[in-house]
Amino acid sequence: MDYFTYEERLIYLLELAEKGRFLSLKQIADKFSCSIPTVERMLRHLRAKGHQIKYSNSLRKFYIKK
Repeated sequence: MDYFTYEERLIYLLELAEKGRFLSLKQIADKFSCSIPTVERMLRHLRAKGHQIKYSNSLRKFYIKK
């Protein structure tokens, strides 16, 4: 997915979290062909924009806190 711009990746990441399909950092890193720290930076960027993305240990996935 190298053709995605950074903003498109952020939007895609946010959509996955909203739909409950964002399971792990590794999953996203593999999808975007990037490193896990890059995905962590993307998450920090989304959180800085005000999105409340949380991780649930019991559900073992990321989600949007409403």
